[in-house]
Amino acid sequence: MTKSTFFPVDPRLLALSERAMETASSAFARIEAATEYNQQKVLAAFIDHRVSESHFVPTTGYGYGDRGRDTLDEVFAQVMGAEDALVRHSIVSGTHAITIALFGVLRPGDTMLAVTGAPYDTLEKVIGLPDSQGCHTDMGSLADYGIRYEMVGLDENGRPDLPAIRAAAEEKKARLIHIQRSRGYNLRPSLTVEQIGKIIAAVREVSPDSVVFVDNCYGEFVEETEPTAVGADLMAGSLIKNPGGGIAENGGYLCGRTDLIEQCAYRMTTPGLGREVGASLGHNRTLYMGLFHAPHVVGEALKTAVYCATLFSLLGYEVTPRPDEERADIIQAVKLRTPEALIAFCQGMQRGAPVDSFVVPEPWDMPGYESQVIMAAGAFTMGASIELSADAPLREPYAAYMPGGLNFHSGKTVVLLAAPAVLEKGIITL
Repeated sequence: MTKSTFFPVDPRLLALSERAMETASSAFARIEAATEYNQQKVLAAFIDHRVSESHFVPTTGYGYGDRGRDTLDEVFAQVMGAEDALVRHSIVSGTHAITIALFGVLRPGDTMLAVTGAPYDTLEKVIGLPDSQGCHTDMGSLADYGIRYEMVGLDENGRPDLPAIRAAAEEKKARLIHIQRSRGYNLRPSLTVEQIGKIIAAVREVSPDSVVFVDNCYGEFVEETEPTAVGADLMAGSLIKNPGGGIAENGGYLCGRTDLIEQCAYRMTTPGLGREVGASLGHNRTLYMGLFHAPHVVGEALKTAVYCATLFSLLGYEVTPRPDEERADIIQAVKLRTPEALIAFCQGMQRGAPVDSFVVPEPWDMPGYESQVIMAAGAFTMGASIELSADAPLREPYAAYMPGGLNFHSGKTVVLLAAPAVLEKGIITL
């Protein structure tokens, strides 16, 4: 039973919430099954690699012989089904991890082929895409190093266009194929591991030597397998998203083929030193603990997303994924139709944040984005999108993108607080 002991909520909205919970029960059961499988997988990796208190001891300076850091790489690789991994607190974001991968693998004259449409906004300057004046500044982008960029758009349904991908891969013989698992600021469906496997199979038919890279942000532990299980050569992501479990305070990871991880390690530090340097500075404990908690936390985030989708569907709004739809990441999009309703949704979410609940978010010119962005985020770790947040660019279709949720009961409450704010600005009434 939904109660409003501490927060006044319209009884009609509480009744609708009860309907949402009943409707979501089957989706919750599927989430619980995947969570249990992934939690056992992580536990087995910790046991197999004999993780102990000694792995949490800090190192300083160069960090030579940091066994906690090196064992964490091994644990992470096993969990992700990869040959090797790099897990570092010094990787500042998911975009940074992806950039290490791209510069680690690509060389002047190579081609990068993005096959799931335009990558996430923050990669535009990494690639070196032209700005509104048709040029880009000399910032050390891939383009500045003579690396070509090509793209295959999505089909009319927002899905990967397999015939077009196969044709482009055969023609370009690209050194690296880029796949973005998550939707980003886009209403196209996120990609399941099975769908990623079909893309990889199409590429392998015509360009077997291409390195297939997956931006795995927001997707870790949503399913029982990761893209490495279907042939991905390299993946990257952020530790303040899914695999950090809300405990890692910063960091990122790369995992995949051993030879590619070595190339990335030389880019991450310096050629010849690679992964041998990089002191853990006391971060190992939180990185291990975050990974251990990650499957459960991802399950809580998924339940929050399903509940939000179900409630706002009952309120008459278009949502994606739909409440009963198979999920490939933790992001829930709610199409709010107007800028006023979008702003209200984010401001309502902020009112339920455990940190900075009193702050009123407003749209602003966020670095790396073409449109103004509004962001509701009251997180213990700044920018941690595994913690419940809501953000969006102020552009049509005025959809809010909601990832995260450290625990479902808090997430459910926050969604209930956001709904009245939207109802005040929208055309829907109870």
